[in-house]
Amino acid sequence: MNSSEEERVHEIMRRLNAHFEDKPMEFLTEREPWKLLFATILSAQCTDARVNQVTKELYRKYPSVAAIASASIDELEREIYTTGFYHNKARNLQACARALLTNFGGEVPDEMEALLTLPGVGRKTASLILGEIYGKPSIVVDTHVKRVSKRLGLVVSTDPTKVESELKQVLPESYWILWNTRLMALGRTYCMARGTNCEACYLTDLCPKVDVKEV
Repeated sequence: MNSSEEERVHEIMRRLNAHFEDKPMEFLTEREPWKLLFATILSAQCTDARVNQVTKELYRKYPSVAAIASASIDELEREIYTTGFYHNKARNLQACARALLTNFGGEVPDEMEALLTLPGVGRKTASLILGEIYGKPSIVVDTHVKRVSKRLGLVVSTDPTKVESELKQVLPESYWILWNTRLMALGRTYCMARGTNCEACYLTDLCPKVDVKEV
């Protein structure tokens, strides 16, 4: 990457940070490792705001990993019904809780390989836990990161694993953890999958506006 491209990346991040401070977005609020892990599992195809509402009551009723591991599946489904796909999510929550107890003493592991052995946990969820909980440099690739990173001309792929690899080549490691939240904020406000507002976007002069179809 040449010096002008490096400067563009730095300026993109500077503006993302500055704008985010003025207009913070709602994200998952839990910071206890197992609670954030389960909240992230519930967040698939669901808003963070809804998950935050659901987990507030869920964790009051089931205050530990062991409590979820031994819960009635029917009751779990009722508790998380409004997050969608509640049959699969309830089973993943319980299976994940049991795996944590059996294989990790009830603690959430801090290594990618170990996290990926947990039911319901993919690379996106594992990366989020590593970054947000353990402070390990990691890039979370969700639909916003895929779309906006490509529109910014920073990646060429739409495959999440390849996007992660490409971003690690162009982003300083100090940007990795923040990249997801910053691009999520941009993707929710100006750079949506449909109906982009490029004219008002604060990155318009830095963006090649690469055409990309949402996958």
